[in-house]
Amino acid sequence: MHRDDEKKREYWRTQMETGFAFMMKMLEYPVEENCEPLVLLPALARKSGVRVVFSRTRRVKASMPVFRLREGLVDGFLRAAEEMNRRGWILRVEDAFRSRAMQNPFHRTQEVFESIVRRILWETGGKKPSPELFFRRMTVLIATIPKIGTHMSGSALDITVLDKKTGKETDRGAPYLTMDVRTFMNSPFVTAEARRNRECITGCMAKEGFLAYPFEFWHYSKGDAYAEYLSGSGKPGRYGLVDLVDEAGTVRSVRRPKDPLMTMEEIKDRVSRFLR
Repeated sequence: MHRDDEKKREYWRTQMETGFAFMMKMLEYPVEENCEPLVLLPALARKSGVRVVFSRTRRVKASMPVFRLREGLVDGFLRAAEEMNRRGWILRVEDAFRSRAMQNPFHRTQEVFESIVRRILWETGGKKPSPELFFRRMTVLIATIPKIGTHMSGSALDITVLDKKTGKETDRGAPYLTMDVRTFMNSPFVTAEARRNRECITGCMAKEGFLAYPFEFWHYSKGDAYAEYLSGSGKPGRYGLVDLVDEAGTVRSVRRPKDPLMTMEEIKDRVSRFLR
């Protein structure tokens, strides 16, 4: 049992460090923002007749999920959802666009924040993590710098897939927002069935250009730095960090996108308070 736990810790650390290196590449990846508007997915899904479900779970203290996506991505999203319908599934969108305030880890619900802190404490064997380690892990799991958070670009979706007949979650090895060794898309710590389901769902999304973020099995994006880099296109991302200006979906590029969402002092204070 002890040996198995150490194996999981080593896998977790390796994936986390690989994820952080990926994020640092994304920090420098070129983006040529096209200022496409952010449109509301629920109304468009209803109009299309494709069966899609939208989560009503609050994961940010001050806001319910904002189900907006860049206009140019909607048709592909609906085709992917329709393909899942044909396979006997229903796509449930857990999250889409996030403002910078929503993205900040300290603005997430206590449940989300605590699950990450507990996982980092598990990694350190119960020792208080340094602010630097906390920042590195948060960067992979939540994106601590606006430039590298594709939810803030309006180009990413977090999804769950349901069985069309029963409404139950399709087995992907763990529920949405699980923070452990099963979180990574290619985790060896899930069953063969869960792995097949992940691969099939990823295939449906990839067919429409939505590529999987390797470090979370629920996250897919298109047209941004992640997708262009992972596809090897050599093209700059066309969707970058934006603010939502009005209800019509108008967006505005954000200056200084590399400024972190939280300071080391804030991290130190929050972790200390949690450990009291």
